[in-house]
Amino acid sequence: MARGERRRRGAPIDGSRTAEGTARGGPTRRENRVGVARGTVRRAVLAIVVLLLALTLTGNWLLEWHRARRAVTLHSAPSALPPDSSSPSVAPDLFWGTYRPHVYFGMKTRSPQPLLTGLMWAEQGATPGIPKLRHTCEQGDGVGPYGWEFHDGLSFGRQHIQDGALRLTTEFVKRPGGQHGGDWSWRVTVEPQASGTSALPLVSLFFYVVTGGSEVLVPEVGVKGQLKFISGHSNELGDFRFTLLAPTIPGDTAPKYGSYNVFWSSNPGLPLLTEVVKSHLNSWFQHRPPGSSPDRYLGLPGSLKWEDRGPNGQGQGQGQFLIQQVTLKVPFSIELVFESGSAQAGGNQALGQLAGSLLTQALESHAGAFRERFEKTFQLQEKGLGPEEQALGQAALSGLLGGIGYFYGQGLVLPDMTVEGSEQVAPALFPPVPLFTAVPSRSFFPRGFLWDEGFHQLVVQRWDPRLTREALGHWLGLLNADGWIGREQVLGDEARARVPPEFLVQRVAHANPPTLLLPVAHMLEGGDPADLAFLRRAFPRLHAWFSWLHQSQAGPVPLSYRWRGRDPALPTLLNPKTLPSGLDDYPRASHPSATERHLDLRCWVAQGARVLAQLAEQLGEAEAAVELGPLAASLGSEEILDELHWAPELGIFADFGNHTKAVQLKPWPPQGLVRVVGRAPRLQYVDALGYVSLFPLLLQLLDPHSSRLGPLLDVLADSRHLWSPFGLRSLAASSAFYGQRNSEHDPPYWRGAVWLNVNYLALGALHHYGHLDGPYQARAAKLHSELRANVVGNVLRQYQATGFLWEQYSDRDGRGMGCRPFQGWTSLVLLAMAEDY
Repeated sequence: MARGERRRRGAPIDGSRTAEGTARGGPTRRENRVGVARGTVRRAVLAIVVLLLALTLTGNWLLEWHRARRAVTLHSAPSALPPDSSSPSVAPDLFWGTYRPHVYFGMKTRSPQPLLTGLMWAEQGATPGIPKLRHTCEQGDGVGPYGWEFHDGLSFGRQHIQDGALRLTTEFVKRPGGQHGGDWSWRVTVEPQASGTSALPLVSLFFYVVTGGSEVLVPEVGVKGQLKFISGHSNELGDFRFTLLAPTIPGDTAPKYGSYNVFWSSNPGLPLLTEVVKSHLNSWFQHRPPGSSPDRYLGLPGSLKWEDRGPNGQGQGQGQFLIQQVTLKVPFSIELVFESGSAQAGGNQALGQLAGSLLTQALESHAGAFRERFEKTFQLQEKGLGPEEQALGQAALSGLLGGIGYFYGQGLVLPDMTVEGSEQVAPALFPPVPLFTAVPSRSFFPRGFLWDEGFHQLVVQRWDPRLTREALGHWLGLLNADGWIGREQVLGDEARARVPPEFLVQRVAHANPPTLLLPVAHMLEGGDPADLAFLRRAFPRLHAWFSWLHQSQAGPVPLSYRWRGRDPALPTLLNPKTLPSGLDDYPRASHPSATERHLDLRCWVAQGARVLAQLAEQLGEAEAAVELGPLAASLGSEEILDELHWAPELGIFADFGNHTKAVQLKPWPPQGLVRVVGRAPRLQYVDALGYVSLFPLLLQLLDPHSSRLGPLLDVLADSRHLWSPFGLRSLAASSAFYGQRNSEHDPPYWRGAVWLNVNYLALGALHHYGHLDGPYQARAAKLHSELRANVVGNVLRQYQATGFLWEQYSDRDGRGMGCRPFQGWTSLVLLAMAEDY
């Protein structure tokens, strides 16, 4: 055995060896000291490594905890709206409204726990078993067309609803007074759809009141199930009273005989109201007007009885649900009157109950005022448009205003953990927040959508700038600590009940086009003192929101941008979707990667920087102006835009990324359609001519003398590409993706159909360049005129044929497609008619 090894093992051969070692006095002890030192160093290094690892893990945990906390922490900047801006003391005329867009007819207060009212109806005997109960707007329930003929967004509305053999007209009017939002009245008229009908339908109307827990309801019972009135009290409303008047013949004061039923219980939860009523329509009654033969009908209990009470006679804190059923033969009208105690004491009582002839006078007065104000605002008649276009414009505006809702609740938020696609943390609840917003569709999207709302407010702002300030202020109130706003707002039980689970969670890494800056730019141009005062209060939040967008969506090279949140390249998807862009299935790079540069996002950021730089300068925000001015100038540079997004081989602007054209869906039993990649992807410009290609034109980022303007106008005007008789296609007919499904169960969405929001941007851009000196001025003006005629003409034809505005329109035959009614951004047809960009 070698000497060195013996020393390492420290085992003596014999005693003499030990003695020798001792006598010589050094080698063994030195060896031991070295061994001890080496062991100490090793232990110290190990301890340091463990400590560094622990600190790293702790640091990572703290960083993740910090990010998670900020994701669900509200921004610290002052609110853009005054304190208690939704309360009756600050905005009494906005306190009550038709803020339940998902029901056919209902009203509520702008409160976290509102007092709600609503209407259900059913035609008795039309179908076997329980009659079809109408309540919430549904895509496939067979009701329609329906929509607001008039709605001023504030105090008056008239809506028509066709339901098989029935035609319903719902009207409301508000009367100011007192300290709690004033009085209001409804009139519901039900008539046969066809005149001269011999067999008149028997119809039940269900008027209901729902409280959130704090309000007290005291019904006063009359004879045969009829409620004389309902008294109530709450802290927000003070004393109030509901009175359901006896039915009459339409347009007359002559009474009609009605049969009454009533139901009273604790509040089952707003999403369950319809089912609760259905489940209690389990008894047969007779409707027997004097001198007429009886008719059987299914009704609620015949007398007022509430078993679900606490020992004190009231509910257990969850609120109350009180519903009056009235059954009679059509035609008839019924009026519901709400009277505020403070309004009555303040002088409204002397004016008389807002019912009968007084209600008729008020409704007609408001209708006349609406027509006059509409023409003064949009000047359609002055521009030579006929009664049909004017009626379309009024319906577009009224449907948008009648779709404004007030929501309150907590959304689900997934914090940004930096790794895309990672969902290692659970979603967290955002703080409770209110939202006053228009909605895209009462039947399919009855909630707030961020990029839709910017387009909505372009219309609303022309009609009532105050409503736009309210809506923008509420949206900016959703900012989290980093400046993020969720793109889809699902607030409250009613909203949550209508959303598929996969869309409930909003991801903090995902952006949405900053379209709220479109009405902000219009405010800035208008220079109204009230708007500028609002923008001054809103500026810190607008700046924070834009800064988050600019920083969080930065691309792989300077001044490039990339949408976070693309779908992964799954084998079932032809092209992974980009939901945050708002353009969903519009084709992008075939293989998602961090190398992508998205043209539309860069243009949105450039437009945002331009608007905020102008706003900062006008408001005297010197520090922000110093930051935003150079950024706006850099993003406005056509040379840099060309370098990043001009594709010489395609002759258009385009996205850039890891892409191949050789991708298609093919049958692959038993999986179904599967994506097949025929050629490996490479970094290149994405050949997907369509809306994205036009964004430098759409957002008016090009100089009128730009050499790129001509090619864009060429592809826009070419029927082989984007031009159709009904508007601009979302994707060129020449594209390999045109009209293609994205998966076996995912039909084309932004792959050819005509969308009004982008066509409106195109009209605005063509109008802009058609009024500026340059080589393309005449051509832009001509294209504007032709495109406007195509878009407006087709929307009008489809409205006359179906009674609806639609989500999108076919580029092949112009027919309405998608959900309906879609009186969100399709209402921009009104501004197109008015040539107001």
